Amino acid sequence: MDLQLKEKVILVTGGAKGIGAAIVRSSVAEGACPVVVDVDKEACDKLNGELTRAGARCHFVHGQLTEVETCERCVTEAVQQFGHLDALVNNAGVNDSVGLENGSPPAYARSLERNLLHYYNVAHFALPHLKKTAGSMVNIASKTAVTGQGGTSGYVASKGAILALTREWAVELLPYRIRVNAVVPAEVETPLYQQWLSHFPDAKQKLAAITAKIPLGRRMTTPAEIASTVLFLLSVQASHITGQHIYVDGGYVHLDRALT
Repeated sequence: MDLQLKEKVILVTGGAKGIGAAIVRSSVAEGACPVVVDVDKEACDKLNGELTRAGARCHFVHGQLTEVETCERCVTEAVQQFGHLDALVNNAGVNDSVGLENGSPPAYARSLERNLLHYYNVAHFALPHLKKTAGSMVNIASKTAVTGQGGTSGYVASKGAILALTREWAVELLPYRIRVNAVVPAEVETPLYQQWLSHFPDAKQKLAAITAKIPLGRRMTTPAEIASTVLFLLSVQASHITGQHIYVDGGYVHLDRALT
């Protein structure tokens, strides 16, 4: 299947590690030109070196997306570097454990800044350029938006809002033929996930307990599997798909728990 993404310019927030980096690598494999935005300079430099050695056309923007200036700058640099913008993947975020009981109003507001506000901000600045290319967006959400998790109100509120904004933007942008979809991961093998596991006395036992509840294959989802879905949704092969929430989770959220 030809995704026809060659020379397409794809802006990926939080693109230097984990799911974001998998999306970036997959876009390069399809001949696209990724623009990576990330706060982690070391990770940016490492991935930039990898992609440059592979002959990829890419651009990296180091900055904090809680700053509106960074949200605008990454779009400006993408267009300056490549002349146009074809797609936006809103991905950056962190499950920061700001709960109702263990948090505070200021901490909750900061969590929304880390996980939600930049989705709107980057999309706002990208929109004039996406109009010119009839581009597309994919927002990365989380299964916690529909299942809850406990102790992470800011992150869950953000991910729930992201699902709602996906539908809202899909409606608002219909006149411009801009498609907007969301991918909803559950349990994905990422560095952040490994870091979370490390806080348990027996990380292997905790991981085994989690994977036992994933119906399809009793295994974690890989970042590459998320990336493949994202790139399909950005491509012309998904040209009549908009406003959808696509779960890539091995049936974790919706299949009967009796299966596990």
